[in-house]
Amino acid sequence: MRLTNKTALITGGNSGIGLETARVFVAEGAKVIITGRNQATLEAAAKELGPNALAVVADATDVGALETAIKKGVEKFGKLDIVFANAGIAGPSPLGSTTVEAFEKVIRTNLTSVYFTVQSALPHLNDNASVILNGSVISVLGMPGTSAYAASKAGVRAMARAMASELSPRGIRVNVVAPGAIRTPIWGQAIATPEAEKALEARFARSTPLGHIGEPANIAKTVLFLASDDAAHIQGQELFVDGGATASPAGAPIYR
Repeated sequence: MRLTNKTALITGGNSGIGLETARVFVAEGAKVIITGRNQATLEAAAKELGPNALAVVADATDVGALETAIKKGVEKFGKLDIVFANAGIAGPSPLGSTTVEAFEKVIRTNLTSVYFTVQSALPHLNDNASVILNGSVISVLGMPGTSAYAASKAGVRAMARAMASELSPRGIRVNVVAPGAIRTPIWGQAIATPEAEKALEARFARSTPLGHIGEPANIAKTVLFLASDDAAHIQGQELFVDGGATASPAGAPIYR
């Protein structure tokens, strides 16, 4: 197993990509601390994951709550070897109709809280640890109506590179996983019914060279790679997991 004797922190670990990553980590021998805002889903996740997981209610934007959650986890499982700063929100920000509050909420959740997740974990990080930040293809696609989200995820990429420089003396690696369209609850009403989910999947499939939407496991297994010793010499990188949507968009079915 690739994460035997490792301890990991996953923010937003109660659903979607975060929960799937927690499943993969536990299966690979890690002890996992998951945080999230919803106590019910956290309790369900903890029950599923078993004794090698600890679930603590903590909003990623609440630095005090996050620090408390990390301390509880470290007391139970020991110092951290892996941090996956995964918690984030969607949020439209079309020009002409976006409030300051809506814009700043996206930035605070997707960028500021990522910084403070790493900072809060830093005193508890072992040397040679791995930090993975959750980015997005939206940072480079220029999708209309997503200025706040795109800016937050582009900021994550830039921040990861600065962090990598700061933490390299301790052998701590900082990298970004950038998902494309993945089947997760973040789509909200767009997947509220089976018909809506099929329509969303079909739309993204047409613009993805591999011809289908991604699954949480596609991201979780990439995070596993970056967390493991297999990625021991990978530093400051952003790895897109998007079926080719950013690297070879002309290969998408819509252009064939």
